[in-house]
Amino acid sequence: MKRVLVIVPFPMSEENRGLRRNQVGSVDLGPDIQFDFRSTRAAPRNYVSGSDMALAEIGMLEAGLDAEQQGYDAVCIDTMSDSGVSALRSELSIPVVGPGRAAVLMAMMLGNSFSIITMWDRWRHLYEKTLTELGLAHACASIRSLDVVPDNQELLQGKEEDIFPALEALARSCIEVDRAEVILLGSTTMHESHGYLSECLPVPVINPGPLSYKIAEALLGLGLSQSRAAYPASPVSRRDMVHAMMERAEDFPH
Repeated sequence: MKRVLVIVPFPMSEENRGLRRNQVGSVDLGPDIQFDFRSTRAAPRNYVSGSDMALAEIGMLEAGLDAEQQGYDAVCIDTMSDSGVSALRSELSIPVVGPGRAAVLMAMMLGNSFSIITMWDRWRHLYEKTLTELGLAHACASIRSLDVVPDNQELLQGKEEDIFPALEALARSCIEVDRAEVILLGSTTMHESHGYLSECLPVPVINPGPLSYKIAEALLGLGLSQSRAAYPASPVSRRDMVHAMMERAEDFPH
């Protein structure tokens, strides 16, 4: 049985973490792979500023730092920001997959242009960073937002009747006005809308979290992992320091 650790980017209750775990049920996976969800011990309230992003990187790094020693075969990051991916790739020899890059690259396999629909306009910098790093900004037809502050704990629970049609309208503008050929959900917190949008839109809709799980499964099946030439290991271990930082950070309000 292959075991994959999915790192949830915020401290939360087991009940709320279960809403994230529901992503596994929306993709066909083999019977010999298991996904375990673990929250970070500390995190920013949301991913808005540079300091938020720095804290997110450390929190995600610490949560997955011992994954290989704990017997996991791969790590997935449950945020489109891909926070912690590069750091964990430099520390681990097992595959580390982030949904941000995975979603953009998959979109380019399915069409010539794509749009990102998202809850909040203040997340725009997350997508622009990934697009710049990949050199694919030219393929992004648009980034459209509802400009609604997201709920990172309860996701879209109880808001379906309002949010789902609003996201559909947003996506149709991307398709009809911006000429997008593929739609990307801009956050794993939006995964509950995927089934609705897939049924009513005329183009593929990428659900980034489940996509990352399928990619992890494929990498394990192919015996592939990140290149050490691209992600060199540090000559000095920072494990104890990183764990100590997060132990102290747990004492502060999130």
